[in-house]
Amino acid sequence: MVSFDQLLNARLGSLKNAVDDWSETVKKLKSLQEKAENGMQRKAEKADWKGENAGITKPFVKKTAKEFGDAAKEAESIHSILRDALAEFTAAQKQLNDVVHDAPAKGIRVDSNGAVSYLVHPDHRGKGYKGPEPEEADFDKVRADIKAALDKANDADEIASRALRTLVGKDETNFSGTEYDSLKQAGRVQDAEDARAAAKIVAKGDSATVTEIDRLNKYLKENNGDRYFAERFALEVGAKGTLDYWADMGDPSDGSRLGADHPERIKELQKNWGLTLASATHSNSPEMAAWKTDMVKSGDDLVRTRGTSVYGFQIMSNLMRNGEYDTKFLQDYGHAAFAAERRLTHEGRLKPQQAWDSPLGMPPKLNWDGKDVGQDPMEGFMEALGHNPRASQEFFTSKLDLTPDNTHDHKDVDAFKYFTHDRDWPEENTGSGLTNKYGYESLGHALESATLGHAYDDPSPKLARNDDAAKVMEKVVAAYSDPELLKKQEVLSDSIGRMAAGYIDDINWALNENRSDSMFAPGAGAHGHAEFGMDGARKFLSALGQHPDAYSEVATAERVYTSSAMDGQVNSHGHINEPGVREALRTGAEVQGMLDQSRADQVEAEGLQKDKEYNEALQKRASWVQFGVGVGIATGAAFLPATAAVGVAGTLIPLATDQGKAFVQQVMGNFVGDWAESDQRDSADDIQKQRSQIFKTGEFNAGYPMTQFLAQHHINPDESNFAQDLETDMIAGYGKGTDRENQQGVRPQTGD
Repeated sequence: MVSFDQLLNARLGSLKNAVDDWSETVKKLKSLQEKAENGMQRKAEKADWKGENAGITKPFVKKTAKEFGDAAKEAESIHSILRDALAEFTAAQKQLNDVVHDAPAKGIRVDSNGAVSYLVHPDHRGKGYKGPEPEEADFDKVRADIKAALDKANDADEIASRALRTLVGKDETNFSGTEYDSLKQAGRVQDAEDARAAAKIVAKGDSATVTEIDRLNKYLKENNGDRYFAERFALEVGAKGTLDYWADMGDPSDGSRLGADHPERIKELQKNWGLTLASATHSNSPEMAAWKTDMVKSGDDLVRTRGTSVYGFQIMSNLMRNGEYDTKFLQDYGHAAFAAERRLTHEGRLKPQQAWDSPLGMPPKLNWDGKDVGQDPMEGFMEALGHNPRASQEFFTSKLDLTPDNTHDHKDVDAFKYFTHDRDWPEENTGSGLTNKYGYESLGHALESATLGHAYDDPSPKLARNDDAAKVMEKVVAAYSDPELLKKQEVLSDSIGRMAAGYIDDINWALNENRSDSMFAPGAGAHGHAEFGMDGARKFLSALGQHPDAYSEVATAERVYTSSAMDGQVNSHGHINEPGVREALRTGAEVQGMLDQSRADQVEAEGLQKDKEYNEALQKRASWVQFGVGVGIATGAAFLPATAAVGVAGTLIPLATDQGKAFVQQVMGNFVGDWAESDQRDSADDIQKQRSQIFKTGEFNAGYPMTQFLAQHHINPDESNFAQDLETDMIAGYGKGTDRENQQGVRPQTGD
C-alpha cells in the first residue's frame, strides 16, 4: 500500500533506470533467441543424428532454444509492466504534487500525512483578514483529488507486483513464457483469474466453507467498481447460476449451516454481489447484453431448491438493493416484473401477496439485511431505482402495459399511479408480525431519487433537479395531498418530507399562485421547477403537517429557505429591498402556520403523546448543528447531512441565492439549532392549552428569521418602522396559515 508520504516523496529515478536496463535486456535476449532458433535449433533439426544424440541431445537443443524465446518474452513483459508502472506512478505523483501545491491558494493546508485543514483557522483570523475562505466543498475536492492520486498509484502497484510474481513463476528451472504487453492487459488477466476463482466458490453453493465465503467476499469487495472484473464474474456464474445460488443459499431445508450460523457474512455477500452485478450491467458487450436479456427472461422462471421454489424476479430484486444498475436494464426489468405480476394476479383479480407467495413450501430467505425475507420483488426493484435517478425518473413517468400478452388493445396504467395508489403492497412476517412497511419505505427511496436527482442514501449529494424530476414531484404533491393515502403509507412520510424540503422554493412560489412576477418564480430558462398551484401546495403542507418527521423536515427547510430569501434581498452595497424581505417572511410564516395547524389538529385527535413525537423529530434536526462543518453548501443548496448519532437521513434545501459558507456557518446553524419546542402539558385535559402552546411556539419559530435578519443588519426593532412592518407581515402570514380555510378540507387522520 503506497502512502501519501511515499508517493509525494518517491524517487522514481531507480525505477526509470530499471526500465532502461530491461529495455537493453530485451534487445540482448531477442538477439540470443534469434541465434538459438535460426542457428542452434535449425542445425539440430537438419542434423541426421542417430542413437542417443537423436533421443536426448536433439530434444535438449529444442528445449534450450525455446527457453531463450521464453526468456525474451518474459523480459519483454517485465519491461512493459515496469514501463507502464513508471508512467502511472509519475502521473499519480504529479497529480498529488499539484494538489499540495495549489491547496494554499484556496486557504487549505495539506499535512505530511495527507490530512486536510484550514491554512488559517477561522478562530485565528484577524479583523482585517482578506485571505481565501475555503468552503466544505473545497475541502472535499482536495480530499477527493488526494484519494484519486493514491488510488492510481496503489492500483498500479498492486497490478504490477502481482504481474511480476506471475512472470517469475514458481519453477526455478524454466521461464514462465507469460506475456503482458501492458499494465492494463495484466490487470484484465488478473481480473479474469479472480472472477474464475470466485465462480468456483459459487459453484459449491451453500456447501462452501466459511473460509471460502470470506474469500468470495474478498474477491468481490476488492474488485468493487472494477467493471471488467464485474463482467467476467457475471458471465462466469451466468444469469441462471446467480439465481440458483441465491435461492439455494436461502433454503434452510437442505442442512446447510451457513445462513444459520453466519448471517452477517451472507449479508455482506448480498451487498458485495449486488454491487458487482450493478457494475457489470453497465457493460455493452454482446456477452453482457445476452446476460441482461437472460436475467430479465428468467424472472418468470420458478427456481426450485430442495425445500422451496421462488421466481427469478424475487431473487434478482434482492441483489439489486445495492449499487447503481444500468438505466435501460432497470427499465426492461421493471416492466417485465410488472408484466409477471399481472399474469400471476390474473390481471389484477388476485393481490400481489398471492402472486408472490411461494408455491412450494416456505419461502427462502432472499434478503439478509435484517428487515424482511425479500418475498416481494418490487421492494428490491424500488431500492435499485433509489440508486439511479435517471432510471427512477423514466420509470415513474412511463406507462405500464396492463395486458402485455395483447399487443393490440393498448391498455396501460401510469407507473406512478400503480405503485402509489393501485398496488396492494404485500405483507411479510419479519419475526415481529406482518408488515408491508419495508415495501413503502423502498417506494419512498425510489421517489426521493426521482425527484431530487441523487441516490437517496448518497452521503454527499447534490440537488440535481431537472424537468423530469419536477414532473414526478408534481405527481408526488398531487398524490400525497391526500391525507388518507399518506396515513396508509406513513412509513415513507420522512421521504416525502425530504422531497418537499428539496422543492421548498417551488412550494413558496405556489403559495404566490405561481405568478411570473413572484419573487420566488424561477428565472427565464430555468429547469427543474414544479408548479403545484396554491391549493395543491396548501393541501400538501396540511397533509405533511400531520406526520412528525415530515413536519420537522419541511419546517426546517422553510426556516432555512426563508432566511436565505430575506438575505437575498440585500445587495452588495447593503441596500435592503424591504418589500422583498417582507414577502419572503410573510410566505415563510404562512408555511409554518399551515404545518402548525395540522400539528395542533393531530395532537387534538391523538392525544398529548403525539406532540412529544413532534418535539422529538425537531430535536433530531436541531442536533445537526452540533456537528459544525457538517452543514455545507453544494450547488445552490444547503446540505444537512445524516449522522449515525442523530439517526436521520441527510436533507438538501435550495437557497434563494448563493450566500456561500459565511451565511451557512453564521446564520443557518442558528435557524436549525435554536428551534423552540412547545412545552408539554401533563394532563389529557390540557389539549386546548397544548394547542395554544403549539401556536405560540410556532409563531416564535416563524418570526425567528426576522429576529436574525434584524440583528445581522443592525436594525433596532424598537426604532424602525421597517422592523414593525416585518412583524406585522409575519403575524399576518402565520395567521393565514393557521386559518382552517387554508387547510382545503384536510383533516387529521388517526388511522382508526
